[in-house]
Amino acid sequence: MENWVDQDNSLKASFIFNDFTEAFSFMTAVALYAEKYDHHPYWSNIYNKVDVVLQTHDAGNTVTEKDRKMALFIDQVYNKYRHLKKY
Repeated sequence: MENWVDQDNSLKASFIFNDFTEAFSFMTAVALYAEKYDHHPYWSNIYNKVDVVLQTHDAGNTVTEKDRKMALFIDQVYNKYRHLKKY
């Protein structure tokens, strides 16, 4: 999990894109995964930056295997944008 920091009972990461369209596309891919596995992140987006926080609410707001799997998926999605890097 190359982009993540384990802090305050959560996994945290920030992702930078070339523009809002790329950031929103990334968020859409993650949202589809989150809905399928019923595991939704806390996140925010400002223009080309997406901040993500993962923790499992059902487990007392701690980091679980569900969070680690989601973090790996999010890294995979983000890696698809690396070859487009202009910033």
